[in-house]
Amino acid sequence: MNDAYRLETLAIHAGQEADPATGAIMTPIYQTSTFVQSEPGQHKGYEYSRSGNPTRAALEACIAGLEGGQYGLAFASGLAAIDTIMRLLNPGDHVIVGNDVYGGTYRLFERVLARYGLRFSWVDLTQPEALDAALAPQTRMLWLETPTNPLMTLVDIPALVARVPEHVIVAVDNTFASPAIQQPLRLGADIVMHSSTKYLGGHSDVVGGLLALNDEKLYADLKFLQNAIGGVPGPMDCFLVLRGIKTLALRIERHSANALQIAQFLEDHPAVTQVLYPGLESHPQYDLARRQMRYPGGMISILVENPEAARRMVSRTKLFALAESLGGVESLIEVPAAMTHMSTQGSTLEVPGTLVRLSVGIEHVDDLIQDLQEALA
Repeated sequence: MNDAYRLETLAIHAGQEADPATGAIMTPIYQTSTFVQSEPGQHKGYEYSRSGNPTRAALEACIAGLEGGQYGLAFASGLAAIDTIMRLLNPGDHVIVGNDVYGGTYRLFERVLARYGLRFSWVDLTQPEALDAALAPQTRMLWLETPTNPLMTLVDIPALVARVPEHVIVAVDNTFASPAIQQPLRLGADIVMHSSTKYLGGHSDVVGGLLALNDEKLYADLKFLQNAIGGVPGPMDCFLVLRGIKTLALRIERHSANALQIAQFLEDHPAVTQVLYPGLESHPQYDLARRQMRYPGGMISILVENPEAARRMVSRTKLFALAESLGGVESLIEVPAAMTHMSTQGSTLEVPGTLVRLSVGIEHVDDLIQDLQEALA
């Protein structure tokens, strides 16, 4: 696929040629576990669907194109993708992580991988000197989220890349933004990770994870691990993500436009003590958002007076469904401390119980604002 094409075009065409056998314009769902060989080791590019599947290959080529990368890899979930990345490391290796991340990432790092000898430092990466202080001879990876989940903090990707030694792998969880908002590979990152469950799939009907990268050696190592560990998606899941990606650019425009209006409404509401949204001038990194992101995105976090007010609000909405996850066409709302980020309780990353996270959908914005107005009354 021509690298000169814009994202809107790549979302529809990258990795998605017409089926050579039938001319089908949509990527077929190759619902097969294995592939016939003419003689041992002689096949048409595929042997076994854990190792490779044509539907999955189309999705992998698509995410590579969207992120401006050479290679893509697909997994059964975002956490399966993260876990596979971490298998690049050895016991005793050190990882620097931002001090606000998805609760599942924290749980995987501290409660699973730390048992196998990996060491993690949780650092305020908005302060460059904090990164410098955390670097050690054993540091092998820098793990970033931007915007972070759920505090909506931004980190300056190129500035941080410039501060770490060349041997340190810089991996960016781009789930909150999607490639329609920012492309970390073009900003110097080595690996980009997505929970394709979210904005890429976009319809709350599939679970998956994706990686994009440019380095051939890293790709070969990750491809080996993908096959060896086996946390891969089925062809139907890959098809659903491919279908969702086709409307990504349009959806992100609407998500962002709706979220900006809702953030402005919430900032003026007396029941809301603070709104965390990169599209507001009140956001401490508003200038960075304008420089690094094409759109401010569809995710908003707010702080209310007390935990009881947070629980009351999320229990009273009608259009904003009380549910975990994000990035679908429908609006969702949650209390992270009691839901997606329970695993951080008692740690330095604990999320305040007064925080409410909104995933703003593509419904009519006036209806969404009315729903929030009634919930906050």
